[in-house]
Amino acid sequence: MRIIITGGNSGVGKATASAMAAAGHEVVIACRSLSKGRDAVSSMKGHVELAELDLADLASVRRFADSVDQVDVLVNNAGVLGLPLTRTVDGFEAHMGTNHLGHFALTCLLGDRIRDRVVVVSSSNHALARMHFDDLNWRRRRYSPLAAYNESKLANMLFVHELVQRGRTAYVSDPGMTDTDITRDGPGPLRWAGRVVAPRIAQTAEDGARSTIQAISTDLPNGTYIAPRGPLHQWGRPKPTKPATKARDSESSRRLWELSAELTGCDW
Repeated sequence: MRIIITGGNSGVGKATASAMAAAGHEVVIACRSLSKGRDAVSSMKGHVELAELDLADLASVRRFADSVDQVDVLVNNAGVLGLPLTRTVDGFEAHMGTNHLGHFALTCLLGDRIRDRVVVVSSSNHALARMHFDDLNWRRRRYSPLAAYNESKLANMLFVHELVQRGRTAYVSDPGMTDTDITRDGPGPLRWAGRVVAPRIAQTAEDGARSTIQAISTDLPNGTYIAPRGPLHQWGRPKPTKPATKARDSESSRRLWELSAELTGCDW
């Protein structure tokens, strides 16, 4: 299979790319930092390609999509966590813009060139969020980095639900709590937790990648949410898991799709 993995240069994405390439698949790492991407590729065995993709810039998303002939599996893995109020090139709040809207645009632009499935990496934090369709990009609300992240993860869940509603094959993977550098741009306490606490209690990136690896080839029912089944879905082997009811609300998923298409100018 030919597999595109966004953010495949570090963390869970890198572990996923390495495992898929070692298993004999053609892997494309699509990432913002080509220097980090080259370092990642040099550490992997198998067929691995590198391409530039900045999900926080729709022009970059379009350039990357234009370069793709066909792909079997698109893994929407890249993400940000804990950023201060930041705007993407197109004016979106950075968590929603990167974690959801950039991936929404990429998926829709590739469209029927995706021959098999879409896998979206989300988080159990989706259960803590509520969609604010009237202020998706935090223009009027008092900003909270964690709430912004959580809402983007609920958007990921609703995106997969709507893909399935529209007849596409899509799955959600959840790595659980993993020891990666995703907290590097967050506020001090979050960076401290990522640097000091996570190495002691979190899963490795390789263990976290098991959910995505399973989602890439599973024959479980379309739309399945695959997550660790340990305490609060943070640790352990991944299994089919029931998402929060709000993540399976068809009215919300339809509304989010329509709003995302309007904001990005992309649709499938």
